[in-house]
Amino acid sequence: MRKVITYGTFDLLHYGHILLLKRAKSLGDHLTVGLSTDSFNELKGKKSFLSFEQRKNLLESIKYIDRIIPEENWEQKSMDIVKYGIDVFVIGDDWKGKFDNLNCEVVYFPRAPDISSSQIKELMGNF
Repeated sequence: MRKVITYGTFDLLHYGHILLLKRAKSLGDHLTVGLSTDSFNELKGKKSFLSFEQRKNLLESIKYIDRIIPEENWEQKSMDIVKYGIDVFVIGDDWKGKFDNLNCEVVYFPRAPDISSSQIKELMGNF
């Protein structure tokens, strides 16, 4: 079984997120999503519109996802790869080169054009 993992906040879920998850799942048989906790988002200087539990509930309804784990710190990625027997790490290409040191195949997908949670928040009045 080929296992894939990706990470994110997945706030204000949109088609760009779904496209990423669909493409990630196409690379293997099992997709794990590391969902950033509210406390980790604070450390990253991010504020989510939806809470961790609300974001988790949304992700649980997506057919491409087999497992959701909380992402609590930057160092966790390398440990999760070993813990879950991950073959492929997937992330958006705005992170290109940042995760090349992980002990698995790393794939950087281009972001969906014309959509991001940041753009949505901006349109909502800089939440």
